[in-house]
Amino acid sequence: MKNYILALDQGTTSSRALIFDKSGSICAQAHKEVRQHFPNPGWVEHEPNEIWSSQVSVAAEAMSKINITGKNLAGIGITNQRETTIVWDIHTGEPVYNAIVWQDRRTATYCDELKSRQLSEMIRHKTGLVIDAYFSGPKIKWILDYVPGARKLAENGCLAFGTVDSWLVWKLTGGRTHVTDMSNASRTMLFNIHNLCWDDELLEIMGIPSSMMPRLASSSEIYDHTKTAFFGSEVPISGIAGDQQAALFGQMCLEEGMVKNTYGTGCFMLMNTGGKPVISENKLLTTIAWQIGGETTYALEGSIFMAGAVIQWLRDGLGIIKSAAEVEELAEKVPDNGNLYFVPAFTGMGAPYWDQYARGMMIGVGRETTTAHIARAALEGIAFQTMDVLKVMELDAQIKIRELRVDGGASTNNLLMQIQADLLEIPVVRPKITETTALGAALLSGLATGFWTSISDLLQQWQINKRFDPQQDPAIAVQMKSLWADAVKRAGGWIKE
Repeated sequence: MKNYILALDQGTTSSRALIFDKSGSICAQAHKEVRQHFPNPGWVEHEPNEIWSSQVSVAAEAMSKINITGKNLAGIGITNQRETTIVWDIHTGEPVYNAIVWQDRRTATYCDELKSRQLSEMIRHKTGLVIDAYFSGPKIKWILDYVPGARKLAENGCLAFGTVDSWLVWKLTGGRTHVTDMSNASRTMLFNIHNLCWDDELLEIMGIPSSMMPRLASSSEIYDHTKTAFFGSEVPISGIAGDQQAALFGQMCLEEGMVKNTYGTGCFMLMNTGGKPVISENKLLTTIAWQIGGETTYALEGSIFMAGAVIQWLRDGLGIIKSAAEVEELAEKVPDNGNLYFVPAFTGMGAPYWDQYARGMMIGVGRETTTAHIARAALEGIAFQTMDVLKVMELDAQIKIRELRVDGGASTNNLLMQIQADLLEIPVVRPKITETTALGAALLSGLATGFWTSISDLLQQWQINKRFDPQQDPAIAVQMKSLWADAVKRAGGWIKE
């Protein structure tokens, strides 16, 4: 009867549900957009109850498509937008404030204060992270400082913090279980990646009571069972991983040195570095990839804030395309970028620059510039950022990367993938199942429940859809890279306060 795994994939712009069978094939899926709120410049929020309701509704829709109930599910795997911060009252179950999204920059000034206190090296050593508004810790502090009554409730043990995975497990279990996995914990700027625990010194620095923090668990185990009537029976919740770590697992990057890049709202490149953390000398992040059966696997990560979101902006902001799929056709109307360079630093720049005050810029605009040039430059801006991260990742790991495995919505854009291969000068490989984030969550869940018995079982799930080999004249690539580097410098430090 239990022939399926349900993966809940809660992302920045949508909630999704995918149902996998034992062969790793997608049997049904559904998605629903999640509204983003921008109450002030640089602020990005979600409504936590909308995250929950949208996730439940897509799960119901996916299950109805193949006429199954909870009795047919061997487990539920959860993968989520990381760093996004939710704080709720443990007695009422209601959030005290909207979810502060990972893209939100309101805590940039506080992060500057931490840097001025000479805490950067200590925090980097303990957490593997740079000090940045991207991470959860400063967001929790902001909620406690600025939401009336929140700090007193927290000090009285009445508030819980969670990234989106914790929030979904809390809701699925009727408030019975407050948990997160190591991969999500390692994105908070409050977690010691060496000792594998919440760090009391960091909690004290940010004024966050330890009672708010979720229980720490591995990425593949039975955390609890569902308590909602929705599934019709109890279903084990048995896999959790942050979206990028889940994609690394779903891409079967199980050996040291293997690399994947996910082209979602942002762009995220991860390299499996094995059982020991590699502390970056080039402003990459050291993070936990997953923990399975007591063994912890680490990764190097380069986080790019704007990727698929750039294409959304072309659609919703500029109105030069009606759907995201149209960007490839528009960009192909011109043979090159017409000397136009687009730095998509809408909310600052992530790795390897970490410039909170950079902003988006198009340079090289002439009378001959068309919407096709803008579309092509936008795609190239995504590929250039990926190139920048890969170059420093090779330096940190002292490994020559032989291929890049790709996934995420924008990876279906063949022109973007070809541009990427040309700039990197290595093959770019796209799997048959590009939904590797959801697949990773499903595989972690299935391992815990015995739905799949071993890692070797999982390796058979991964198959190639298309391979993009470099085709561009390397001399052209050299010139383009030089102009891109100049454009990035000009976009830096635009916002002064």
